[in-house]
Amino acid sequence: QVQLVESGGGLVQAGGSLRLSCAVSGRTFSNYTMGWFRQAPGKEREFVAAIRWSGGFRYYANSVKGRFTISRDNAKSTVYLQMNSLKPEDTAVYYCAADRLYGSSPYDYDYWGQGTQVTVSS
Repeated sequence: QVQLVESGGGLVQAGGSLRLSCAVSGRTFSNYTMGWFRQAPGKEREFVAAIRWSGGFRYYANSVKGRFTISRDNAKSTVYLQMNSLKPEDTAVYYCAADRLYGSSPYDYDYWGQGTQVTVSS
């Protein structure tokens, strides 16, 4: 079993930055692709970014490309999402997810954290 715990969410003004963290335990972290998703009220959960186990391949949604950066520290079993130039439309609950294979759909991931709220005020 894999456990994921997100942290780092909060309230920030538009144009500001936040860094989310996701600590993973239970299995060999370095074997997993890690993804970030978000879900705003009344909307479906959507892909934000993903990083393969080696860290060499990273994928981003068009809406966050150039503003968000995903990274991982396999020694600490932690994945990060650095979010810069935040916009009100980035407001959502952010979830990290893990799976052995890469995917951009929530259905591609077997393991999920509980989520952390990010609110961007205008």
